[in-house]
This record gives sequence, C-alpha cells and structure tokens, in this order.
Amino acid sequence: AANGAADGEVDRAPCFDGICDSFPEDPPRAAAGDGEGRDAGDVRGGEATDRLGSETGPTVWSEFGRLASEDPDLANLGQGFPDWLPPGFAVDSLVEAALDSAESPHQYTRTAGHPKLVRQLARRYGSHLGRNVDAMNEVAVTVGASQALYLSLQTLVRPGDEVVLFEPFFDLYVNQIKLAGGTPVFVPLTFGPYDEADGAVTGGTWRLDGERLREAMSSRTRAVVLNSPHNPTGKIFTHAEMEVIADCVRDAEDVTVISDEVYKYIVHSPPREDSPVQTRTAPGHVHFASLPGMWDRTITVSSAGKTFSATGWQVGWCVGPTRLISPIHRLLPYVQFCASTVVQEALARALPRADEPYEGHASYYDYLNDKYRRKRDLLSGALEEAGFAVPDYGRTAGGGFFIFARITPELRGAIPAERFGDEYRLNPAAPGGVAGLDWTLCQWMAEERGVLCIPSGPFYSTERAAGGAGEEFIRVAFCKTDETILRAARALKGVLGRGDYDVEEDIGGDAAVEEDSETKKVVAAVGGSG
Repeated sequence: AANGAADGEVDRAPCFDGICDSFPEDPPRAAAGDGEGRDAGDVRGGEATDRLGSETGPTVWSEFGRLASEDPDLANLGQGFPDWLPPGFAVDSLVEAALDSAESPHQYTRTAGHPKLVRQLARRYGSHLGRNVDAMNEVAVTVGASQALYLSLQTLVRPGDEVVLFEPFFDLYVNQIKLAGGTPVFVPLTFGPYDEADGAVTGGTWRLDGERLREAMSSRTRAVVLNSPHNPTGKIFTHAEMEVIADCVRDAEDVTVISDEVYKYIVHSPPREDSPVQTRTAPGHVHFASLPGMWDRTITVSSAGKTFSATGWQVGWCVGPTRLISPIHRLLPYVQFCASTVVQEALARALPRADEPYEGHASYYDYLNDKYRRKRDLLSGALEEAGFAVPDYGRTAGGGFFIFARITPELRGAIPAERFGDEYRLNPAAPGGVAGLDWTLCQWMAEERGVLCIPSGPFYSTERAAGGAGEEFIRVAFCKTDETILRAARALKGVLGRGDYDVEEDIGGDAAVEEDSETKKVVAAVGGSG
C-alpha cells in the first residue's frame, strides 16, 4: 500500500519533494459560476483551486515516488531530504523539550513565533546581517519554509502582479505565485560549459544574465524570488550577481526580494570571489538582505529542515523589516494558530549547541559541510564513471545537496529505442504530457537499472520545457546515506553495461562505517537499539 495506506486504500493527495507515492488526479469540476447542467459528480471550484488550473494531477513527484515505492531495493537519489537521523544534540533537544514539565511546551505558544526561538533567530540574523533585529517585530515563525514563502507572496501580490523566477526553479514557486493571483515571469539562467574541444560534452557553470533580468522587470513586477544556494542546479549566486539583482530592485518603485536561503549552511564549494558580507557560520553564503539598501526590500526565508536533517520538524521563518513582516503576522492566526511549540522549543535549544565543537570540527556547521563535500565527491565520481558530465567543483561554486548532471550522447545511445515510442513518451505526469530525453532516461534507469533520479523538465516553465529546455540534465540528490550512494554507484556503473562499481577502489570501503557510527550514537541517545 502506498505511503503507509492500508490495503485497499488509494492516496490521491498531491505531493512534492518528499516521501511521495500517492496517485493524484484532477477532481471533476464545473467552471466557476456554472449552475444547472452540472453532472452530479462535478464540484464547483473555489478561487484558489481554479487558480491552480489543470496543474493538480500526476506530477514528477508522484510518478517517481510511485516507482520508488514499487521497488524497495531501488537506490533512491530523487527526493530532496536526508535519509539519516538528525545530529545527536538536536534529538536531545527535542527529547528535553518534550519532557520539560517546567516549560510545558505542549500547549499553544505565541502565534508569530515561540519567544525563545524568535530571540535566538534575531540574535543570529543580527550577527549575519550586522544590524539589530527586533525579535518580536522582524521575525515570523511558520510551518516550514514553504509556508513562509506562501505567506510572503500572499502579503505582497495582488491579481495581475508579476513575480520574477530564475529558471530552472523549484516547481513549488509557480503555483504559490498563482495562488496569490500573480503571474510568474521567467528569467532563464545561462549554462556555460567548460571548454568543449572536439565536441566533448562537459559540465559547466550557471550564470545570471543581468540584461535578461532587466528586460523581465516591468511596472507590474512586485517580487523577485531568489534561491541561493539554488535548487535544482546547486548554483551559488555570486556577490556580483546579487548586486545586479539589487540594482534592478533599487531602480523599481515597489519590488521586494523573497530570498529563499534554506541551503545556506550547505556551501560545499564556496565561491572564489571575495565578498565583504560573508558570515562566519556560513562561509561562502551571502545574505541578500546584507547588501546596501536591501534590508528594507527583502524577506529572508529559511528553515531548520535542511540544516539539521530534520525536514519533518517543519519549522521555518521569515526575517525582514517590520513593514514586510507585520502583514505576515496579521495572516498567521488565520492560517494556523502556531507552529509546533515542542519543536520550536527544541530548535531554540539546538541552535546554540550547533555553534559548539562537533565530531572533531569547530562547529556542527563545519561538520555538515565536510559530510556533504565527501558525499558529493563520492556521487560525482560515480556519475562521471556512468557517462554523465558533472560540475568541476574546483572551478564552479556549489551548495545544497543536488548535482545537476548533464546527459552525454553516450548515455543517450544507451537508452533502448522502444523507450522513445509513444507507449513511454506520452505520459500525463511529464511536462506537457510528453516525456523528453531527461524523463526517458530517468524512467529507464529507475525501471531497468536500479537507480532513481529526477528529470529536469519539471523545473522549467511549461513552454520552455515543451521546447526542450533542460532536456539534457537530470537532478541527483546526495543527501543520502553512504549505503544508498554505494548502491547507486553500482547501479550507475551498469547504465552503460560496464559492470559493478568497485567500492573499495573507487569509493573506499570505510565510508559507510563512519556514518553508521553517527547513527548508532543518535539511536542510543534516545534509548533505541543500533
């Protein structure tokens, strides 16, 4: 049964980049305002559901989630969440919070954010941004970063307003903009390959074209969504590129930047350029709000999930000037009374502990980057061995936990010819209902080669995806245990029929042992068995 459903149950709820093996479908509905003549099963759509249009049926997440659920032995490098426990101090903080009878954090807390947590966040962002941050008026706590984005757009956008997205983009953004009544305007990032002498297909660097951004801005532009480090490419926007964005905002009368910084503590390959506004705890990351004049024009969004490998905790936040945060405070009581008090209390306790020495590193954040750097290198080597072109992280800055791998002609030639026939090509979950090269390769690898990755088409606008934009890339997640990466490496080796990956020679047999020891320590800390 899918997703924990009992036998005979069918889960039709839509899902996104997480555990996702439901079977969503478009509910039958008549046009808004339609009266007599509707079929008995039709449902009159409300304004919000009508704004989503037909984009509520099967998706890349439900399709590839289904493939993962059907084969438990599949090496799943698809969904963007870690498959290990949070660090021990975070789990300890959660247990302590749950058992603290004096604090009793099992009842409602302040709707705009648990006082202990907003004070911690204000202190940290004050340090990051070099300014005083008012805990009660310039911080809002939400149910995850997705809700922080949703509320930011709801408080900024009116019907007819435009919101700029850098393409490719995390696909959640588009429908959130539509739900607010806005229109997404896409600014394609430019992929610059390395030297491709003699027709070689290589990795490369994604860059912002400032002229394209300026052309996309208009009197209707109300917001720009910036995501750095970037999902799905792993791009880190340089300080110079952020200055280009800031210049466009300064020239506009009423434009706000929503800066999605959920991956800010995962900068595994910092930019080589010197930035005057980097932070000690997140080297290589630039907070957009720290640029001259941008505090007053920015809502900074982040969460605990990616940093502490605890995406199910679902605590996010917005930080910004009172004039932008106050409207979010006004909406919060009508969206939910408060985010989980227990988890907010746990996070307030965990944040200062993360700054302390951890596992032989100066802080948990240093440990986290080392861990992801090692995993990135393990998977990059396996992808190259399988025939993909990947970024050279000695030349290209990188953050987050995805590799945007490029499909080579050799890989294209390995796909069986029948996979390009209508039986596979016509797929309602694919962009425009037609599977491109990226989708075809990912589906074939999942069904026939034992490794699951995500095609890039869904990270592009429908129009550009239909034109083949991004068709030569797939997104591969390395936020997985070493055991999962090792299984994926073996499977990838077989994509071109080269046999199994030599774990000892190509990766190193001790990699999984290190991770297992950390997991055992966490399990032991909460009284379980390793």
